[in-house]
Amino acid sequence: MRAPEDFPPGRVSVLGKTPSMVPSTNFRLRKHADYQRVYKAGRKQFGRQMAYFFALRDAETAERSETAGPRIGLTVPKALGKAVARNRIKRRLREAVRSALPALSAPVDVVLHPKRSVLEAEFAVLEREVQTIFRSVQAAVEKRIAEPAGQQLSEPRGR
Repeated sequence: MRAPEDFPPGRVSVLGKTPSMVPSTNFRLRKHADYQRVYKAGRKQFGRQMAYFFALRDAETAERSETAGPRIGLTVPKALGKAVARNRIKRRLREAVRSALPALSAPVDVVLHPKRSVLEAEFAVLEREVQTIFRSVQAAVEKRIAEPAGQQLSEPRGR
């Protein structure tokens, strides 16, 4: 691997990492249609600092997706403050999601909808909240995936 000084100016991130080491943004949910699908297919659930929706990706959506893993979307309404406050909330949540993403491996789309308390909450509390949400989503997805298989095994065979 080349040393950072071998890269042209501007190619080394603020953290001093080379471009290959910078985490990708493939985990982000971007399209309005995907958000609408999650809202329609999912149920609103609540954590201490935020509400969240999640939905498994169907075959059609999986084909369009850039990643086979989870995708996370953020919605921060104008009621939470002016643009500076909303952007700060989004930056904090993106970083918390980045650190908690390994807890979520299923092909699922999650939308996080923070409360105003996220702005004043300590970052460690925010990280724990996101990890808790991801673990509960992962457990729910595994349960849904295992459910149809279990039903097929328990059906009596006809002779």
